[in-house]
Amino acid sequence: MPTPSHLSSKDPRYFDFRAARRVPETHAWPGLHDHPVVDGGHSAGEDAVPVVDMRDPGAAEAVARAAEQWGAFLLQGHGVPHELLARVEARIAGMFALPATEKMRAVRRPGDSCGYGSPPISSFFAKSMWSEGYTFSPANLRSDLRRLWPKQGHDYRLFCEVMEEFHGEMRALSDRLMELFLAALGLTGEQATAVEAEHRIAETMTATMHLNWYPKCPDPKRALGLIAHTDSGFFTFVLQSLVPGLQLFRHGPDRWVTVPAEARDAFVVNVGDLFQILTNGRFHSVYHRAVVNRDSDRISLGYFLGPPADTKVAPLREAGGKPAYRAVTWPEYMAVRKKAFTTGASALKMVSASTSDDDLSDLFSS
Repeated sequence: MPTPSHLSSKDPRYFDFRAARRVPETHAWPGLHDHPVVDGGHSAGEDAVPVVDMRDPGAAEAVARAAEQWGAFLLQGHGVPHELLARVEARIAGMFALPATEKMRAVRRPGDSCGYGSPPISSFFAKSMWSEGYTFSPANLRSDLRRLWPKQGHDYRLFCEVMEEFHGEMRALSDRLMELFLAALGLTGEQATAVEAEHRIAETMTATMHLNWYPKCPDPKRALGLIAHTDSGFFTFVLQSLVPGLQLFRHGPDRWVTVPAEARDAFVVNVGDLFQILTNGRFHSVYHRAVVNRDSDRISLGYFLGPPADTKVAPLREAGGKPAYRAVTWPEYMAVRKKAFTTGASALKMVSASTSDDDLSDLFSS
């Protein structure tokens, strides 16, 4: 399986995006312009990315429409302080500005889930992406980041403190959004409480944080910040700087919709594959990518929520209808997803209810 040349364990040389005057073939992607790109701002009509304000009494209905029709929305009125988000963005920018030798101390090795490097998804592709990333678990934040700051000095302490504060806010917000999602399925407060008591979905959710830096690019029409994909877990909060780059794929006709970045403090919420399974297809995951531009760097943070590794995810009976998917754990689904990436198949179709026990077992073990 190919790995990105600039961060490969076999060739640990650092690709200096700042010094690049052209896009090398290793980073040049074909087929980037097979579909038109349209603006997703509030005046874009049917292509306007949905906005959900958590303070609105009709927020649940707005979530239902967005999750069913788009698989994503902009979330406002969430209560996470603006000044905290500004500090988070500043800390991320400072981390990616560190010298290459310091960042490479924390390079993510094959099999590692945390550390510095290209997006984890890049290992499935021969081409490299125009971005750098850092992944860590909030539960192990300080030990994970000691790889980057082994002396645990001022920058380390400040970074950890800001990210711990952010994690606290986001974990509470995750619980509130889960309540909103259950209400969007049509559950009453009493029914939602019963679902949580039975399945402990919100209580046991685990979080992962992925920081992204998309440097400005000398030829953005040839490069790609993040390959098109769906998220695998329940749902993802995306905090992005005021530079557009995130695009959502829509059908009828096929097109890419650019998510507006001018909405200060708004999170993008992406529905993930396991949430599509949990809601029995009522809410669907969204195919998305990140593009780069010539004039500005872009920073984003993905806060990913999903189930514990040993928890089977199956359609909730409260979602209605005959179960459309088989029960899978997150690691089992990732094994299927890996196979799907290498064959061009759909991972969700591979775990549909029509898949036989033998075929499913083969997928998990492959």
